[in-house]
Amino acid sequence: MKVLGIGNAIVDVICKVEESFLSNNNLTKSAMKLVDEAEFKKLLLNLKIEQTIAGGSVANSIVGLSQLGNPVSFIGKVSNDDLGDKYEKSLTNEKVKYCYQKKEELIPTGTCLILITPDSERTMCTFLGIAGKISDKDIDENAVKNSELIFLEGYLWDEGDTKTAFDKAINLSTKSAMSLSDQFCVDRHKKSFLDLVKNKLNIVFANEQEALSLIDAKNFDEVISFSKQLRKLIVITRGEKGSIAIQKNEVVECDSKKNLKIVDLTGAGDLFAAGFLHGHVNNLSLKENLEKGTELSSKIIQKIGARLK
Repeated sequence: MKVLGIGNAIVDVICKVEESFLSNNNLTKSAMKLVDEAEFKKLLLNLKIEQTIAGGSVANSIVGLSQLGNPVSFIGKVSNDDLGDKYEKSLTNEKVKYCYQKKEELIPTGTCLILITPDSERTMCTFLGIAGKISDKDIDENAVKNSELIFLEGYLWDEGDTKTAFDKAINLSTKSAMSLSDQFCVDRHKKSFLDLVKNKLNIVFANEQEALSLIDAKNFDEVISFSKQLRKLIVITRGEKGSIAIQKNEVVECDSKKNLKIVDLTGAGDLFAAGFLHGHVNNLSLKENLEKGTELSSKIIQKIGARLK
C-alpha cells in the first residue's frame, strides 16, 4: 500500500433543511456542535436523508488518494451496527482497503449530521460515538508495516488510549504524516503536538493559524524559521495566500487559484493533503506536490461535500 490513513470513522448523514430548522433547534449556522446520541436522534427524527457517506478528515484524504489511482487503506473504529456497515461499504466502494475488524460495541458508530440550508451553508452536529475510542489494540500491525506512509489526524488525538494507538502506529511505520486538523486541537494539545512535530513525525500538514498557534509565533517568518530547524517536511496552507512547503533549508511556494465559485469549504484541507501526498508517494517535486494539492482543494470547494466524484 502507498498510504494508510488512521482517523475518526464518522458517517456523514447529509440532509437539506430550511433556515427555520436551525433556529427552532438553537443551532448556529455554519458551525459544528458536538451532541450526544439522544440529541442526534431527536434532530434526525423528522429529516429526509439525502446521502450517507463515510466521512472524517483523514478518510476524506484517503478516498481522494484512491480516486487518483493510489492503493490505499484506512483504520478507523466503528461498531458492528447499520451505520458501521454503511461506513465500511462507502470506503470499499471507493477501492479503499478497510483494515479494521468491526465488533459489537456498547457505543454506536460515530455520525455527523450535515444540515444544508438553501444558501448552501453547512451546519454540523457531531456525535463521535466509538470513533474516538481507538487504542493500540485496533492498529493492524501488518497494515502499518506494509504501507509506505501512514497519515494521522489531530482530531483523533487524546491522552490515554488514543495516544497508545498513535505511538504504536508511528513506531511501526516507515514514514509518518499528520494533519494538525484544527486550531482548537492545537491549543488543547499544544505540548503533545509539539512533541509529535519535533520528535516523531516526518511530514506535518497545518493551516497558517494552526502553525502560528503551535509555536505561539508573532508572525509567519517565525514559522518558517522554526520549520527549517526541524529538518522535516512541513506543509502549510494559507488560504488566498496559497501554500508553502518547507524541507530543511528549501522553501517552495505555490499560489492559490483565483476567481473560484466557492460553494462549500468543507474538505478543502483534506483534499489538499490528498493531492500533496499523491505527489509525494509518486516522487514528484515539492512544487508539483503543492500544485496537485491546490488543484484538488480548488475543485472540492466548488461543490458540496468532500468527494471529488
